[in-house]
Amino acid sequence: MTLPMLRRYGPWVALGAVVVIVLAVTIWPGGERSDAQRARDLQTQIKCPECQGLSVADSQATTSQAIRIDIKKRIAAGESDARIRQAYIDRFGESVLLSPSDSGVGLIVWILPVLAFALGAVGIAFALARNRREPHLHATPADEQLIARERGADA
Repeated sequence: MTLPMLRRYGPWVALGAVVVIVLAVTIWPGGERSDAQRARDLQTQIKCPECQGLSVADSQATTSQAIRIDIKKRIAAGESDARIRQAYIDRFGESVLLSPSDSGVGLIVWILPVLAFALGAVGIAFALARNRREPHLHATPADEQLIARERGADA
């Protein structure tokens, strides 16, 4: 890469590298989780039926305490995380989950912000490209003479 190209594309390459690294760290599997970690993860995903917007992990309501104990029992019995979540959805409805589902109508909640961001980025890219293509106007000698005459008349 030449120096002008490095100056022009270097920050974009660095930004791309940071995004790829963050995505890799976020998506990369963390290995086998312990039962306590599984229980904590499930407790933070399920909303307290009695409280306003608190997870079962954060609530001290008696219902939340009972759900925490039940989650630990279900994990010890060998149930999967998906099965445990489904048991609470069956009992309390879809609203018991703190985050929307990743299928059906809930998928729109996840895709819409990404789509809006992508469309905005494309719009900005098109606007910047159009700005570079359009010629920039410069004053002609006649314009300069007109300005000089006007300044002389004002004095």
